[in-house]
Amino acid sequence: MAIYYLNVKTFGRSTGGRATAAAAYRSGERIRDERTGQVFDHSHRTDVMHKEIVLPSNLSGAGMSWAQDRAALWNAAELIESRKNAAVAREYVVALPHELTHGQRLGLVQKFSQDLADRHGFAVDFVIHAPRPINDPRNFHAHLLTTTREVLPTGLGAKTNRDIGSVKRQERGLCSALKELYAVRERWATFTNEALQQANLEVRVDHRSYKAQGIDREPRPRIPMGAWRAETQGQKSEIAERIRAAYRVRVQARLERAMARASSLGSAGKLDEIRQLARQSWLQLRDTPRAAPATAESARSKARDSQNAFDVGPKEPDDDLAL
Repeated sequence: MAIYYLNVKTFGRSTGGRATAAAAYRSGERIRDERTGQVFDHSHRTDVMHKEIVLPSNLSGAGMSWAQDRAALWNAAELIESRKNAAVAREYVVALPHELTHGQRLGLVQKFSQDLADRHGFAVDFVIHAPRPINDPRNFHAHLLTTTREVLPTGLGAKTNRDIGSVKRQERGLCSALKELYAVRERWATFTNEALQQANLEVRVDHRSYKAQGIDREPRPRIPMGAWRAETQGQKSEIAERIRAAYRVRVQARLERAMARASSLGSAGKLDEIRQLARQSWLQLRDTPRAAPATAESARSKARDSQNAFDVGPKEPDDDLAL
């Protein structure tokens, strides 16, 4: 089934984030940071399926060659910021349906990137990555690195509406940053479902929580990347085991509450439904890994299988580095 995933992160000076480093790593290129003189060389990457810079539609034919140059664009983003806590770039990481072809996934990312660029006036540098050998083979995903300033023929301009403070947002009659994030999540779900429908596929994604969807199910826990990486190397992770144990407790508590409600109602039909839920929960708990595997190879295999029961993120093990 298609999986919904959209995560947003910011690269800022306060945390040591650099747009040049992030762009080089994701695109698999060699970029020199003109502000610090440091060179970031990731040209050895082999999992980059496509990379492209998307600009607002109103700049078509405006002579934007400088912004189409990845090194020039992200060096401009670094050089224009003077505050020590400035945000220099923002990234949207999305999971791409493995049910689609490469061309269909590319069209989906291009459409979403253009929508973001036109809505906010910034540049979108997107890269599509193939699954890595140690990951789930369905793990196609894209990184959309965006400037925090409007892109103009002469360079980068003022901060975009997406990147101004809450006071200025209110003055301009804009919604809160949180509501804007919800809107972006909804648009990605809409674009994804349109692509799935056009491909004559029945699967769909939903950006809403289980509660909002009316689904009485415990959300899957998220295994930290460090713990997941340790298990893939054959090591035991106490953190991962505690998270899984807590998840089992929550599932069991939810099941007991459902049983209690069914008993109080005295409904045979409801009891049948609860029995079915109990069996599904038992199967889920049975298949959940309880300890780290003994060997690295078996660890990688079980880590891939465990993604059916647990969220592991970000989608690519090394893409959460604080670049």
